[in-house]
Amino acid sequence: MRYLTFALCKGRLAHKTLALLEELGITCEEMKDSASRKLIFVNEELKLKFFLAKGPDVPTYVEYGAADIGVVGKDIIIEEGRKVHEVLDLGFGSCRMCVCGPQSAAELLKHRELIRVATKYPNIAKDYFYNRKHQTVEIIKLNGSIELAPIVGLSEVIVDIVETGSTLRENGLSVLEEVCPLSARMIVNPVSMRMENERIRRLMQEIGKLVQEE
Repeated sequence: MRYLTFALCKGRLAHKTLALLEELGITCEEMKDSASRKLIFVNEELKLKFFLAKGPDVPTYVEYGAADIGVVGKDIIIEEGRKVHEVLDLGFGSCRMCVCGPQSAAELLKHRELIRVATKYPNIAKDYFYNRKHQTVEIIKLNGSIELAPIVGLSEVIVDIVETGSTLRENGLSVLEEVCPLSARMIVNPVSMRMENERIRRLMQEIGKLVQEE
């Protein structure tokens, strides 16, 4: 039997995913060693391999078959647009992708005026404004604190992930429109899905049951 390889998004999503897998009896003790410098962790008994990657890289590893299965946020799946099968909503990491800004920007959105939009997610922003709202905007890609953009006058609004909204409120901004709901998703390489159909489907069913119970 060949190994099934998982690419997990570093940070909270990886911890949550591993906790979920542990409930199914799928463990990887090596990954718990915080001092370890290893990049790939193996469960020999179940023929599973795990590695951690930066969020935007997870769909790339899965598309090219370097990983059979990935766990990553829906925001990254949409933004990266990779050829992968999205098979399961894991239910954790829930948040929203929103258009945010000062209250004064609400009128600009309503009248579909030409505005500047700052975001870490240019593809999601472009799709939302051009294809759903039919509003022409200038999109500015940023990597850091997106909330800063409307405060210093770089943009009228931002498109960003909102969990509690407390950072927005502290900076005089609010949610003006919701783009889409987000959560952690399980993705699968299309070739792996065909070759390892039985193993992957069984795993999906077991995880799916657990998610529903929780």
